[in-house]
Amino acid sequence: MELVNKKLDLEQFWAERQEVLQSWPTGRGVDLEEAIAYHKQLPASKVMAKKLAQGKREGITFAQPRAGVALLHEHIELLRYLQDEGGADFLPTTIDSYTRQNRYKEAETGIEESRAAGRSMLNGFPAVNYGVDACRKVVEAVNVPVQVRHGTPDARLLAEITLAGGFTDFEGGGISYNIPYSKDMPLEKSIRYWQYVDRLVGYYEENGVSINREPFGPLTGTLVPPSISHAVAIIEALLAAEQGVMNLTLGYGQCGNLYQDVAAIRTLAELAEEYLNRFGYSGRQITTVFHQWMGGFPQDESKAFGVISWGAVTAALARVNKVIVKTPHEAMGIPTREANAAGLKATKQVLNMLKDQSLPLTSELQLEMEMIRKETRAILDKTLELGEGDWAVGAVRAFKAGVIDVPFAPSRHNLGKILPARDNQGAVRFLDFGQLPFDAEIRAFHQEKIAERGRKENRQPSFQMVIDDIYAIGKGMLVGRPR
Repeated sequence: MELVNKKLDLEQFWAERQEVLQSWPTGRGVDLEEAIAYHKQLPASKVMAKKLAQGKREGITFAQPRAGVALLHEHIELLRYLQDEGGADFLPTTIDSYTRQNRYKEAETGIEESRAAGRSMLNGFPAVNYGVDACRKVVEAVNVPVQVRHGTPDARLLAEITLAGGFTDFEGGGISYNIPYSKDMPLEKSIRYWQYVDRLVGYYEENGVSINREPFGPLTGTLVPPSISHAVAIIEALLAAEQGVMNLTLGYGQCGNLYQDVAAIRTLAELAEEYLNRFGYSGRQITTVFHQWMGGFPQDESKAFGVISWGAVTAALARVNKVIVKTPHEAMGIPTREANAAGLKATKQVLNMLKDQSLPLTSELQLEMEMIRKETRAILDKTLELGEGDWAVGAVRAFKAGVIDVPFAPSRHNLGKILPARDNQGAVRFLDFGQLPFDAEIRAFHQEKIAERGRKENRQPSFQMVIDDIYAIGKGMLVGRPR
């Protein structure tokens, strides 16, 4: 298939849909026109885009957990608990790993084993196997919008079933759910698969149904410089907008330095609107989501709450529209529902305490914002040049050339040459630029910041700094200082 950033022709889309819906028996239960009618009778309180718009107008930062288990009744009970006890403003349905890789037979086996064991034997909810009616039971069991969270390079059938099931938000993208999640999936394929997902969302939109789309912001989650995640999020927003998506929530994963994180959130929506307007996609609703620390966590629950609360402080002061909440059991594996609710409560307490406070636009904050703008524009403009005006083609070529390079990604289609490390204040900088298209001014800024840390620690900047930084939070620090 030839990849091009062009809205899919409806005749072509319908033909592809027939193949997608026939790929697993539950796909035959999707009736698109009936699904549109179902969405139209949902109350506004259950529609993600509408609630996000209200929160944006009122300056509210919403809190959302991660959660998903194998058995339908247990999944519903879990979500109700997080809503009622945790106070979640939005709810997730995290999809299991088999479904993410389109291995529905293994997911079916996981459901059967879970029933036999009386507990979840999968790390999420196998929505494709359950089908449309079961998804609607989830949506109808709670009072707030529910989002599909997964990590699927080919999410076409998952999107068909969950959207028909009444979910009003679908996370992911052809880059953000490929490069950090898959080793061998060609970028051309995953971007094309996600054009289908976005065309489906666009079709709902054309028929009066608002579905929110949320590219996955944190990528590999550890030490990802803001300009890298910004560039990916904005490209995915542009690709989605071409297919008719009108509501976009762009994400960013916490790095840990307050000024850098606040600068990142403030510039993300600004840059997205700049590029969307520049390329003819005006009128989109742009909101932001902040992911609390995605790296290693302390095993001690009290220390873990410290990490969670720091993420909540940053989310509040950045005036982000939504924050994805972690739990005090992150270091131990899948959390209990009580731990999940505890993370929500701690986060919402901090959000409420700081809702009337703001971070002044200091010179330090202004500098961070300006550097993020320069770096992100450099990556995006070079990507567009490589694609000869086509964002989809440009994205593939940019990854091949290392113009976009995600640190620590498993994908063979990611060059993997850049190295991030923290500076002396804990902001994430570039130790090695790889093939990023940065000018001398940007490079000198990062080199001096890293050198400053080296002088403080009396050591030469090296790969050891990167290793130290990866493990630092789990050891109770932000910057990985030598002992």
